Amino acid sequence: MTIIQVGAQAPDFELVNQFGEQVQLSSFRGKKAVALVFFPLAFSGICTGELCEIRDNFEQFETAGVELLGISVDSKFALRAWAEQEGYQFSLLADFWPHGEVAQSYGAFLDEPGLANRATFLIDTDGVVRASFVTSAGEARPFAQYQEALGELREAA
Repeated sequence: MTIIQVGAQAPDFELVNQFGEQVQLSSFRGKKAVALVFFPLAFSGICTGELCEIRDNFEQFETAGVELLGISVDSKFALRAWAEQEGYQFSLLADFWPHGEVAQSYGAFLDEPGLANRATFLIDTDGVVRASFVTSAGEARPFAQYQEALGELREAA
């Protein structure tokens, strides 16, 4: 599995969010930068902790003009229940079928367990990956990595 590199064009995709609405990455091109936050599974402990920290610091993404998109192999129904339970105000996208196809295109899919790794990609308004970070299995992403990536995006603009 090769993670997509900084400087590469981000693979386009279209997935449904927790409300069943189609979200296409290229629709943000020329308008907004995007943070793709791949995570293994809704309702799991580390993922809940990570996304709650993002929720609690969401204004940093808004201030930077960055659209936040969480992505997992869960169904839109599981993602909606989880978002409502935790109060997430950002889109959670279902990479449900074909199973993990988007995570695979970013090199963030783990074949053995059949789910996405904890991988984050910051994509500029031209659709170019400007920052990325991945953690080892069972390891949460420190929020400082998001702050650093947002800073790098501002510098590149």
